[in-house]
Amino acid sequence: MSSPPRTRRRRPLEEPAVIARRSPFLFRLFGRYIRRYLAKHMHAIRVSRAGGMPSLPEGPVLVVLNHPSWWDPLLCLLLAGHYQDRSHYGPIDAVSLNKYRFFERLGFFGIEPGTARGGATFLRTSLAIMARPESMLWVTAQGRFTDARQRPAGLRPGVGHLACRLERGIVLPLALEYPFWQERTAECLLRFGTPLAIDKGQSLTADEWTAAMERALEATQDALAAEALRRDEHDFTLLLGGRAGVGGVYDWWRGLRARMRGQRFRPEHGAEEPS
Repeated sequence: MSSPPRTRRRRPLEEPAVIARRSPFLFRLFGRYIRRYLAKHMHAIRVSRAGGMPSLPEGPVLVVLNHPSWWDPLLCLLLAGHYQDRSHYGPIDAVSLNKYRFFERLGFFGIEPGTARGGATFLRTSLAIMARPESMLWVTAQGRFTDARQRPAGLRPGVGHLACRLERGIVLPLALEYPFWQERTAECLLRFGTPLAIDKGQSLTADEWTAAMERALEATQDALAAEALRRDEHDFTLLLGGRAGVGGVYDWWRGLRARMRGQRFRPEHGAEEPS
């Protein structure tokens, strides 16, 4: 009796990509919640005037950003709301996604960071997403929380493997920082860098793509760091105003004193006190 034929085991990249169906309604609803949440916990969210939100060409967009804090995915959701004509996606730890399954409806897909299977899932799913011309994929390419001043930036190789397999689109660097200036809550500063064009005629290897993206991101981070050190809000456009002042009895007394003098109360710690 002959044995049954052996079936070839699929390689990870040959498995079909699973992309959950996004809900534009939930995306807009959650976007409104995110605006209120960020305004409650930040003093302001500011976009560099020299590296503002760009107009995007046709074709898919890969946003490569640094990963200084827990707030980064929420900032991406806020920024994504300014590109309503795009379908937005982003990788997230599969363990976290299992806890918050509705994130799938917002465009998140689960990966297992630091594993070969996780890398294959990221690449397979990202290729399927970037095959759609209206897609915008947001990736914290360092793969872990990393100080904004660390050099080299240390991008994971997955973004390079993705870029070298794409036939069109752009890579858009995005730098984030959360410095404290004059208020008790942080400023969120962000700056977009010069896009890198993806063309099927290019012959860059995965390592060369990773290095090119790392250089572009570091240049954007360095420019944002210089602006952060100047601590001048006029270098930025206000994207979202948040909480100001010290709060409690101190602000109550300051407000009362201003009203007694017929003056408008400005809660900002850095605002000049009425004489």
